[in-house]
Amino acid sequence: MSVVRVSGSLVEAEPVPGVAMDDVVLLGPAGVPGEVVAITGHRLTIQAYEDTGGLAPGAAVQSQGAPLSAPLGPGLLGAVFDGLLRPLSAAGPWLVPGWGAGQNDARRWEFTPAVTAGAVVEAGQEVGTIDDGPVRLRLGAPVAGVVGDVAPAGPVAADAVVATVGGRPVPVTTRWAVRRPRPYRERLTTAEGLHTGQRVLDLLYPVARGSSAAVPGGFGTGKTVLLQQIAKWCDADVIVYVGCGERGNEMADVVAELSELQDPRTGDRLARRTVIIANTSNMPMMAREASVYTGVTVAEYFRDMGYHVVVIADSTSRWAEALREFASRTGALPAEEGYPAGLPSALAAFYERAGHVVTLGGRRGSVTIVGAVSPAGGDLTEPVTAHTERFVRSVWTLDRDLAYARHYPAVTWEGSFSRDAETLGPWHAEQGDPAWARRRERVVALLADADRLSALAELVGVGGLPGVERVSMLGGRLLREGVLQQSALGTNDAHCSREKGAALVDAVLAVVDRCEALVAAGTPATAVEETDFGPLLRAARETGPDDAAGVAARLEAVLAGLGAPT
Repeated sequence: MSVVRVSGSLVEAEPVPGVAMDDVVLLGPAGVPGEVVAITGHRLTIQAYEDTGGLAPGAAVQSQGAPLSAPLGPGLLGAVFDGLLRPLSAAGPWLVPGWGAGQNDARRWEFTPAVTAGAVVEAGQEVGTIDDGPVRLRLGAPVAGVVGDVAPAGPVAADAVVATVGGRPVPVTTRWAVRRPRPYRERLTTAEGLHTGQRVLDLLYPVARGSSAAVPGGFGTGKTVLLQQIAKWCDADVIVYVGCGERGNEMADVVAELSELQDPRTGDRLARRTVIIANTSNMPMMAREASVYTGVTVAEYFRDMGYHVVVIADSTSRWAEALREFASRTGALPAEEGYPAGLPSALAAFYERAGHVVTLGGRRGSVTIVGAVSPAGGDLTEPVTAHTERFVRSVWTLDRDLAYARHYPAVTWEGSFSRDAETLGPWHAEQGDPAWARRRERVVALLADADRLSALAELVGVGGLPGVERVSMLGGRLLREGVLQQSALGTNDAHCSREKGAALVDAVLAVVDRCEALVAAGTPATAVEETDFGPLLRAARETGPDDAAGVAARLEAVLAGLGAPT
């Protein structure tokens, strides 16, 4: 089998002995990897994952006999990989075609057996563990059966076999086809909240573990910063950060910040429980298309061990552009704005791999997917944004006007929503916060009322509004400036606990109630508006991330300044 035509990253080869669709092949003497995307008669159409410079007709084509798969085992955490899950730390300063083929990891890992020879185990039951820093890898039985040989406790190589079950080996590192979801026993319908540490999300537009969210927004609205904050502070066990088509300097910033940030759970570097897949805008288009599948496959690997994993894809628009470019090269019929007709199906299949499940081994684990959407020109009606909103559970729309007004995170309360909010109310009640649903409803209503009155005030002036409506506008301002704004750079306000977030909202609502009572008792609205609300507005920045008591003290100071209604 040899190359007969090269057109950019598209390669044609013939004949076709024993090659199937989606098989990975190696092209030329450098072993450039590619994927079979079409078979017509005796001719293969191959999409290369790397630059095909120097590849010419007559070059050999070697089939690997399997679709694109990722090696799953120790060494993933704390490392940076390309879209095919090849470690970038071993690539040197520049990537070269065919790089990484046959690469071996010489490190050894500490193995601890959990069963003995002769034991009967179920499929997925833990056979042993591998010590990989803050996360312990659990090796499960591939089938139900009798345990044969078990390796003794001690260091093992990444390619070692540590046991046999029913005659099947239990390797330290396995391979899995990235486009095929990993199996599980049961998908759970009960909701558990994922705490992101960002108040506007946790209070207004929450996402459940095993759910999905999208972050659409134009250039300069703060998508990458918001996603980085979620990666740093959400209460997940493992973070998989996929840089899909983003600028290289942004990915470098992500790697540097995660390497420097201390993990509040373990005291080690946060990067030690993070997997970074970097496929930047200057890397090959097809590797970018594969990177999101690689990321979610890594997440499912940790999910099957009973961990809660968050996948952050920045951005799915660049992934969709790769699909569009690939479709144009293969002659597929274009649909909206040139995207392939299968774009909605591809988006749905990707987000459907999120889920809160019972694994084959009986553990509970989850994969939560958060994808950024970068519409050209900030047009939120374009196909990728419109289709994504159909398939995700939460949408955190970033508003350019809020961003230009330096209101961060610039999540607008007009275009955002959460389908998980209703189901998370009972869960918050079980966690000791029965007022969560009522508090959220009142905040949403107050923000909507304040926006409506602000438009009216532009016509008639603030002084022309009744006192109770001026209090509603005041309440909206206090919520925006004292609760929903949050600095990613401050040590106190970069993240916020559930208790402090609830205390801030309750403080604002208590002030609004006092102001309404004062106005109803005859106090002029102007006198109420002239009160110093500074202690309340500064409470988020001046108190620690968990300091709900400090917020309560500042509330008392503001209420004392308002006085009691007469």
